[in-house]
Amino acid sequence: MKVEITAAGKGGGAMLRPQPIGVFPGTAGFMILPPVPEAQALLPELLRGYLPERWPEAWVFFAKGVEGESEASLLPSLPEGPEGIYNRFVLQPEADVYRWARERLEGDYARLLDAVAWRFGMCAEPPDLLETDGEIRAFLLAAQAYDAIDRGAWEAGLARLQTAAEAAEGISPVFASRLYAEWAASKQMREEEGAIDGYRKALELLEGTAFREAQAELWFQLGTAYQSRADGRKGFLLEAARCYQEALKVFRRESHPDAYAMAQMNLALTYLAMPSMDRGARLRAAVAVQGLREALRIFQKDTHPDLWASATVNLANALQHVPTSHPEENLWEAVALYEEVLEFRREEEDPVGYARVLANQGNALAHLGAFSRAMPRLEKARSIFLEHGEKDAAAALDGILEEIVRLRRQQAPDSAAEASGGD
Repeated sequence: MKVEITAAGKGGGAMLRPQPIGVFPGTAGFMILPPVPEAQALLPELLRGYLPERWPEAWVFFAKGVEGESEASLLPSLPEGPEGIYNRFVLQPEADVYRWARERLEGDYARLLDAVAWRFGMCAEPPDLLETDGEIRAFLLAAQAYDAIDRGAWEAGLARLQTAAEAAEGISPVFASRLYAEWAASKQMREEEGAIDGYRKALELLEGTAFREAQAELWFQLGTAYQSRADGRKGFLLEAARCYQEALKVFRRESHPDAYAMAQMNLALTYLAMPSMDRGARLRAAVAVQGLREALRIFQKDTHPDLWASATVNLANALQHVPTSHPEENLWEAVALYEEVLEFRREEEDPVGYARVLANQGNALAHLGAFSRAMPRLEKARSIFLEHGEKDAAAALDGILEEIVRLRRQQAPDSAAEASGGD
């Protein structure tokens, strides 16, 4: 990688290039560095997220920014010159500081300043690109992309965001990766094609960098993209499972409890969605149940109520349907888990969700032969479904209720014969 000191425009001084702008999260991602003699040796590693053992004195402010230190700690260590003026506004994004800085900066410094000011609502629109290139052009393009998206021009905004990623790709791979990841997440949110390729590109660019957590997050997001598009296709489900397994190499229960639990739950649901008749079905089912139990070690009712309810219902569903040598034991556990959720969820807040849990519990009781307990639950769930236009769900319960009636009729003669014999 070539490190240069380039003119930033009349009155702007000379700018060190490339800049680590957009590489680190938080405030450090907006800051720029002044030229130092050590730049040639340090910048290539810094752009990949690796911090120097010894920081140049003029870069100490940046080290503090990466560590997340306070504005008060950073301000006294800002360098002189245009970098210090620009970074002061990053730390103090106020109208008077912006005016003060804008009077003193030109060229790329001024364009970066205007882009940051736009993000803080102090400019009506992001600056023009003019003759910018590399990571500076990518930063400005990203601001224009966000502006278009804010105005509802999604197609134009996502095109700009992709162009921004491409502009940074050969110079600042981590910055490019973050931009591709944003593009992919937007595509996924809008249920458009391209999310999988975008996440894969972002992961490719993070290889060999220091950002292991960012890689794990991307593996998780890629897993959700495969999972949401699987529609029963085993190939997509296998890819989703592999992605969650990669994420779990970093997300451990002790260090990243919430991310660990989410990955465990999604991995479990991926396994449960795979075909149940092949050779590996029983093993996958066992792993899925264990994964949901792991998730529930983190997702407690008092700390993560909604995620606890979701994981509990998923575990109950798994216990009810997975192949096992002790089905009755699993069904009774499922009934108890559904009951916990029914005590937590309010029918008036989410009637259809409440009805689904009630229907699942009724179905489990029916499989246990506890028909007198199953029927009231199934009938109530059916009534809620019909009230809220869920006709297909109600029709499915009609079939279960009819089967219960048929089984009870079959049992009735046997019961009468037993009673007669007893006389």
